[in-house]
Amino acid sequence: MGTPVKPYPEQEGSKKQQVSDMFDNISPKYDLLNRLLSFGIDISWRKKAIKEVMKNHPNSILDMATGTGDLAIAAALKGPKEVVGIDLSEGMLQFGRVKVEKAGLASVIRMEQGDSENIHYPDASFDVAMVSFGVRNFENLEKGLSELKRVLKPGGKLVVLEFSKPTVFPVKQLFGFYSKFILPTVGKLISKDSSAYEYLPESVQAFPEGTDFLNILKKVGFVESKQNRLTFGISTLYTAIK
Repeated sequence: MGTPVKPYPEQEGSKKQQVSDMFDNISPKYDLLNRLLSFGIDISWRKKAIKEVMKNHPNSILDMATGTGDLAIAAALKGPKEVVGIDLSEGMLQFGRVKVEKAGLASVIRMEQGDSENIHYPDASFDVAMVSFGVRNFENLEKGLSELKRVLKPGGKLVVLEFSKPTVFPVKQLFGFYSKFILPTVGKLISKDSSAYEYLPESVQAFPEGTDFLNILKKVGFVESKQNRLTFGISTLYTAIK
């Protein structure tokens, strides 16, 4: 898969550690930047992801790379018995726990620090596992996906929402300009971390999207993997079954 793209390539440390540090750094402004930089479109993408999640009427949901918990909260409002949000960044989780409390969902959602490659739950623990804009941050993509498969119950569903690269003119050109110039500039101004918002487009470029990602899902043992490109291909919704 080549050398992993890291947020701080000039520094020592694994991708995993650097991603954790990066999200700790930007966590105070993360939600604001999400809305601003996506023009709010990310809200509709998450709604589509939740619609896929709820098709299985799950009682137990794992939200890996939960961040500040937007997807976990949206899922919990649909009535499952438990939602577990796991993230590398304690900084992001702290903001997420506040949001969970404000939403009155502390009895349903648990926000825990953890790692996609070593999920501390036994086999067949969850009906659905979901990842929103997080799989490209996995240090070892195949290992992380294998772990998600392990903790799913037989017949359980994986739902992945991730950025992709538009191919249609002029969206491809506009997205390229936006990613290279606008996103890092605005990200740096608000978050004070220029590397974080340079890493984002670089990680999107490096991610094996589309058919390549479906092939990786198949390789680790998922079946019935599908993709649905959203908003001219700026993001893609993937689903697969254990």
